[in-house]
Formats: sequence, structure tokens, C-alpha cells
Amino acid sequence: MKKKYKEIEKVVEYQFKDHNLLKKSLIHKSYDNNFNNEKLEFLGDRVLGLIISKRLIEIYPDEKEGIIDKKFANLVNKKTCSNISNNLNIKKFLLLGPSHKSLERSADKILSDSLEALIGAIYLDGGIKMAEKFVLNFWKEYLENSRLTMIDSKTQLQEYSLKKYKELPKYTFYKKTGPQHRPIFKTDVQIPNSKKISGTGHSKKNAQQNAAGKLLKILNIV
Repeated sequence: MKKKYKEIEKVVEYQFKDHNLLKKSLIHKSYDNNFNNEKLEFLGDRVLGLIISKRLIEIYPDEKEGIIDKKFANLVNKKTCSNISNNLNIKKFLLLGPSHKSLERSADKILSDSLEALIGAIYLDGGIKMAEKFVLNFWKEYLENSRLTMIDSKTQLQEYSLKKYKELPKYTFYKKTGPQHRPIFKTDVQIPNSKKISGTGHSKKNAQQNAAGKLLKILNIV
């Protein structure tokens, strides 16, 4: 067991003072219904959210809350957590009951939860600084990529219109031109108290995005 602890501590780059916390973080409820990682996962989820929220505000001090919120959702969702868990090969150390041995059933959730449980265990064992060191280390690539995660124009215009007027933007398909293999679509968009703005693109969706982007600029929202 000690050899197993040393192996995972090397992987996660953290040495536990209390190995019971590490052990508990790796036990799924299907293996032991009483001594398992559910509460550590609950705690780790909140610790992860706090650390990522703080880091995003540091990286994007002038960004709007709506955009930061979208970035946050991408960084803490089940898929990102399960990817990082896979990268660390945490599944190698998990204790699972017979019904989950193959790790195919609800695999993403189990891997995501186990990573959050590990964060909770590190927090209880070493405090917020150690938990932050772990998260910022293994989320580094995802945080860097978050610079590319922006709200698309259509979504941004929709959020603005709903907040200000309680109405959705109205898109009107205007016309389709160009050759069959590469058509050009033209679309109008309008929200209350605005003019109709036209946009073009090689699909209806792209035309709508183009029109929404133009209207956002006119409204000085971007």
C-alpha cells in the first residue's frame, strides 16, 4: 500500500501527511458505501471553483462577468476534470466495486469526481496554498487555452437583448446567392430600438453570427 501511495504522490506532485485522506479520495461508493470519496468530492468541487474563479479574475481583470463565467464553466466541467484525471492516470489507483470495474459505466463522472475528491483531500491535508498549487499546475494548459474561449456574437447579442428588453433578437433570412458548392447567405437581425443589420456568410449560422457581430459593434457592446 505504501508503494501505491508513493506512486500516486509522485504523479500528483504532492506528499500527504495523512494517507487516510489520500486513501479515502480514491474509494468509490460502489466499493465501500460508508468509507468513500463522496464528501471529499463535494469539498473539492468548491475548492476547485474558488481557485479557478480567483485565477480567472487575475488573468482577465477587465473582462465582463458573463465571459468569465463561460470560461469558468469550461474549466470546471465534468469533461475537463475527467480529461485531467485521465492524464494523471488516476483510474489506476481507484478502488471500485464489481459493477464499475470496467470503468465504462459513468466513466467521465467517476474520473471527474475522483479528481475533485483528490483536490478536497489535498486541501484538508495541506491547506488552500497546496490545493491551489495542484490546480494551477494541472489546469495550466486549460487556463492558457481559456484565452481562446469567447462568447460568440449571437449568444452575446441574445444575452444583451434578453437582459435589456426581455426579447430575443429577430433574424430574418434574406437571400441565398453564389454557386451551389459555395453559397453566400444574407441575413438580417434586429432587436428592439435598433435598425435591421445585415450579415453574410457561407451558411445561415455564419451569416447570423456576422450580423450579430455588426450589431454588437454598433451598440458598443464589443
